[in-house]
Amino acid sequence: MTDTPDKGRRRAAGDGPSVADILRTARAQLAEVSGLRAEGVPRFERTEDGWLVEAEVLEIARVPETMSVMALYEVTLDADGLLTGYRRVRRYERGRTDSR
Repeated sequence: MTDTPDKGRRRAAGDGPSVADILRTARAQLAEVSGLRAEGVPRFERTEDGWLVEAEVLEIARVPETMSVMALYEVTLDADGLLTGYRRVRRYERGRTDSR
């Protein structure tokens, strides 16, 4: 298989959804079931069973914005991009950096 200018899109029938499709679907499905909108996706990877996406979401808006409560959610999808589960991994204030 050779690369084409349409990287990230389906290359042939049966290849499954593109990376962009998976990310878009993960964000939409998380919003639908949890009411939370992903602001960013710091982690995305293919797994044996499908896909793993970590989504950063705003849980509690505060003023100033740096005091808002953010959360990191782990979202799992099957090979077709359908949501199979999600869980909150951690919460933190927007202005805080990792201590790890």
